[in-house]
Amino acid sequence: MCRLYAMRANEPTRVECSLVHAQNALMRQSAGDAQGLVHGHGWGVADFKNGAPFVERQTWAAFHGEHFSKAAARIYGHTAIAHVRRATVGDQTIENTHPFRYGKWIFAHNGTIPEFLKVRDYMIAETDPLLRNAIHGTTDSEHLFFYLLSLHLRHPAMALADVVIRGVRRVADWSHAVAPKQKPGLNVVLTDGQWLVGTRLNRPLWHLERHGLHYCEICGQSHVHHKADANYRMVEFASEPLSNENWHEVGEGVAYSVGPDLALSFMPLREPVGPPV
Repeated sequence: MCRLYAMRANEPTRVECSLVHAQNALMRQSAGDAQGLVHGHGWGVADFKNGAPFVERQTWAAFHGEHFSKAAARIYGHTAIAHVRRATVGDQTIENTHPFRYGKWIFAHNGTIPEFLKVRDYMIAETDPLLRNAIHGTTDSEHLFFYLLSLHLRHPAMALADVVIRGVRRVADWSHAVAPKQKPGLNVVLTDGQWLVGTRLNRPLWHLERHGLHYCEICGQSHVHHKADANYRMVEFASEPLSNENWHEVGEGVAYSVGPDLALSFMPLREPVGPPV
């Protein structure tokens, strides 16, 4: 169990209210989510600076001290990922703290792969040898990240959403094979700063879209220095609704994709996509 957040916008946007000040901001969820669970085993926030990923992570709870608040306040960009961890696989170390970064990619995961060490054998066998050496922690999440990157490396012409669908679907099948009575939690989000792709499987997920300039009900200001000739668009994803706004639940067993044009698409995870991988 964890709690995650993702944002994509066509103009630089601040996310401090979503992460810190909103009625159910991510920092509040770290102290206690809708089920009363504490997510105090680390936190991370990530965005892109001049096209390159920048990730800040710590192993203590987001609600301890001012570190998470300050990290959230500095984010002003087109893409952002944040995560608060409730450890199920892997120790409470910086290597096991989300979001994970490799090259231009940022990744976060909410959920658990049952009998992970058995599923890991399948994933490692299909992870590119060079990418295997980049795995520094022991979480199911980081292994899943590099497995998905391996699929993308193997099929560079395949749409990123199709790669993620195939990868998550295969991991779910492996999990069912070794632990048929347990459901894998596979809410993931993967981005290169241009595309933002993710899934909802056996964990809650919500989304909020904005079209046009918006004044925050929390701070009373706009989160973007809006250009008069631009048509502002933004989409947020979160494990729980963050505010009193009109959040919509993402369907179970669904993948989503937000492209450079900010068009949001949903696809079923079980729908056949292209040739077998």
